[in-house]
Amino acid sequence: MNLERGFKSWAERTSGSLRSDLGLLPHAPLPPTKLAIFLGVRLLTPKQIPGLSQKVLDQLLRRDPSGWSAVGVIHGDVTHVIYNPTHSERRQASDIMHELAHIVLNHEPAKLIMSHDGSFSMRSFSQTQEDEASWLAWCLLLPREALLACKRRGIPVEQIADDYGVSETLVNFRLRLTGIEAQLKASRRYARQAD
Repeated sequence: MNLERGFKSWAERTSGSLRSDLGLLPHAPLPPTKLAIFLGVRLLTPKQIPGLSQKVLDQLLRRDPSGWSAVGVIHGDVTHVIYNPTHSERRQASDIMHELAHIVLNHEPAKLIMSHDGSFSMRSFSQTQEDEASWLAWCLLLPREALLACKRRGIPVEQIADDYGVSETLVNFRLRLTGIEAQLKASRRYARQAD
């Protein structure tokens, strides 16, 4: 993951700022639905999209439900996030927050390029934007301050995951990436040496 210098700190501050704007404590869970309402984003499943054919619905929800997660779409003045309801609730939260992070970051939407007969399509893709959206989404779901407070109180990973509505994998990943585990080990080692 190649992020600009200072981006990670900015993402943590933005997570705290959005919580403050929503009247939440810095370490409080932030449900994606609450952030979507605050941002004026409408959350939809494919079944809620008017005019989608049964063939398309079958492809998205039955034949290849693991082939997609969520997508942000601007229609008129409204931004929508269409998410995959066949995924677990925790996966949905992560997928939706990723798309909301793109919106917070004011990223340029991907462009869909279709062949004239509609038989072939491609979309534009920016790895930098994807990395930024992932990092910000992780900060929004599990801010470093919250993880540090939980670990200092001895709350197990399973409970953190339950409290924040995310997977245990994401909790462990964030603990490693934020350096919290190393920070706490060093603190305990220092405390033992001081005794």
